[in-house]
Formats: sequence, C-alpha cells, structure tokens
Amino acid sequence: MKRIVVLGGGTGGTLAANRLCRDFGDGARITVVDRDDHHVYQPGLLFVPFGTADADDLVRSRPRQLADGTGYHRSAIECVNLDAARVHLADGTVLRYDALVIATGARLMPERTPGLTGPGWRSHVDTFYDLDGAVGLASALAGFDGGRLVVDVLGLPVKCPVAPLEFCLLADWFFTGRGVRDRVELTFVTPLGAAFAEPAAAGVFAELLAAKNIELVTGFATREVDGAAGRLVSADGRKVAFDQAVVVPLHGGASYVDRSPGLGDERGFVRADEHTLQAEVKDNVFVIGDAAALPAVKAASVTYFEGEVLARNVGQLLDGRPLDASFDGHATCFVESGFGKALLLDFNYETGPLPGRFPAETGLPLLKESRLNHLGKLISPWFYWHHLLPGRDLPGLSSAMPRAGKQFPEPAGR
Repeated sequence: MKRIVVLGGGTGGTLAANRLCRDFGDGARITVVDRDDHHVYQPGLLFVPFGTADADDLVRSRPRQLADGTGYHRSAIECVNLDAARVHLADGTVLRYDALVIATGARLMPERTPGLTGPGWRSHVDTFYDLDGAVGLASALAGFDGGRLVVDVLGLPVKCPVAPLEFCLLADWFFTGRGVRDRVELTFVTPLGAAFAEPAAAGVFAELLAAKNIELVTGFATREVDGAAGRLVSADGRKVAFDQAVVVPLHGGASYVDRSPGLGDERGFVRADEHTLQAEVKDNVFVIGDAAALPAVKAASVTYFEGEVLARNVGQLLDGRPLDASFDGHATCFVESGFGKALLLDFNYETGPLPGRFPAETGLPLLKESRLNHLGKLISPWFYWHHLLPGRDLPGLSSAMPRAGKQFPEPAGR
C-alpha cells in the first residue's frame, strides 16, 4: 500500500487529498497533517469588514472536509527529511511517505515590515488577510466617518492579488451607503507600476478607480509603517498619510520549510515545475496552491485547477510512469466592484486577461462589470465547500484555460 502524506489541511491539501482518495481508493494510505481544526474560507475574509459575511460562517472543521478513509493528524510540522522520505512532527510522530504533497499555503509576516506591529497595529493599522484583522476592521469601518483610508500592498507575491483592489471598490460602496463617502478619501498603494500586474486588466482597474475617485499610488515599495504618525514611508522617501491603514503584509512559506534543507526558496516557498507541479528538490515531492513558487497567481481557483494535474501526476509517479498531466497556469477571478456588480478575469501563463465571455461564447462577460458576475461571486462560497474542496470535476470546465469566447488580438502583420 502506497503512503501519501499531505502537509496542510487548507484549500490545496483538502482538495488534493480528496482527489487522491477517489483515484487510489484502498490502494493508498493518505494522511493529512495540520496544526489545528479550523478550516477558514479565506476569500470570505474580504467581506467581513463590510458586514456582508459573518466570521463564524467562514470556519469549519478540517477533517470533516476530507473523504472517508483519509487520515487526519493534528500537529505542527517540525521538518521534512527529504533523503529519508520522512516528515517529523512537533508531537514526536514521524511519518514515512512514498509521495509527499506540500500544501501549507502562505503565512503572513507583519513583523518583517518595520513599524507595522508597533503603535496602531490592530487598531488604525490592520489587515483583512486574517480572521482577527477582518473582524477588527468591521468595527473600525463602522466608526469611520471621515478621513483618509489607505489600502497598501507591502510586497509581492500575495494571496489573491485582486483582493486589495476589491477592498477599495467595496469601501467606496460601503461609505456611499453610510452617507459619508464625500468625507472619506480612499487611496490604493501598490509596489507595482500599475493597478494590476496584467496590462489589460491594469487599464480597466485604473479607469474604475478613477471613476470612483479612488487615488492610485504606484511604484511604492513600503519601507516603514509609522502608526504613531499615521504615515507610510517608501524606500525612495515618499510618504502617504493615513487615518486608517488597511495593509496586506509580506507573505512567506510555512516556517517548517526553512527547517527542511533544500525544500524551499529564500522566502519559504517550494520551487516546482510550473506544469507538472513536481518539486525541483525531489521527484516524490509535489506542491499545490499558495505554498508553491510558481508564476501562477496565488488564488483558490488556481489551486482547484492544479488539483486535477497534481492528482494525476502523483498517481503516475507511484505507478512508475512518466508524468503526463500539465498545468497551464489557469486562473479565474471574480472581482467585486460594489453596487451589485463584479468583473471576471480568466487567464493563464501565456495569455493575460482578455475581453469576451467565459467559459464560452454564451458565458459570463470578461473584463467588464456586470450583475451576472456579481451573482457568480455570491455563489462562490457554496461552490467552494461543495465542489472545490471535494475535488469534483465540473462538466465543460477543466484545468486548461478555455479559449472559446475570448477576443484574442489579431496576429501582428495581418
């Protein structure tokens, strides 16, 4: 019987374990490891500050999301011994494996930014990227009647890179509904040279921010957060003042990666082949989701699409066959823009966001605000719990980015 160990019981680990369980049946012993029993629906954190999601509804039991027959071991991870194919846990347990799946996501590292966790932290300086911060911001925004609210991305990569933009757009809607929008100055600060990394989407978002009177500050590499003075300071000396700062802290891989020689890069993310998801360091190690050092964005949709490829390739490896499944970087992102509308992006490694329809000519509009996209965003939690985590396939939607419905530019020279 093959032994498969999955490190992490979040999005990637859960859907990977469920797919592997379905593929292997009784032919493999699958064990998922995580330090707690709290599976958080992270995309829902964005909505807690605005009162459109309840924090308690975002948390469910980790092992209850796993298929019957899948083992769950609750413990922190000490390290991985790659040469011996063993995982050492903090409770003293040692797990041997034939295949290892790294799915421990990305951790927030607010302590890495000077001043961030100093005066003002968790009051007028906070983040919606964790549960406590999202709840705290709900109270802060409810009492914010005027002043400058700044959303600052402190560095890249981050989970769900469109979420900070969404926060700005929802804040515009939220303060308009409260009747105080004319007294609130909204500013989006990013280290990128544009509103978003993908050029086509960047132009759409820049126009949307301008239309909603949201200031855009680009190329701002935050060196310090001065909560006492209420200002952000960039590496080039620029300053942005704030009354309320909503920050996206620096991200890194799980801490055990640093204690596992050769497993991760300098930030603790696991290098892997961007198509097969097989780790560079060892053939029997794979990585999925936010834990990976890949050019794909860190988002739940990407993790879902990766799951199909990962499960296939783990099976091929354990059967002694060549890896034949390939991931193309497919990402699908709904972007809430407020007032009952949302945009939709669909892209991969080779093709950036394009206008058109998804997943075919009669589908949802791309790169354009619509109520249909908002409805798609509303059903995302249901899809997450009932289709994404169980690792179920959807007819007509695979890991490969669909080309039908997209408006591709004409080739040069035609």
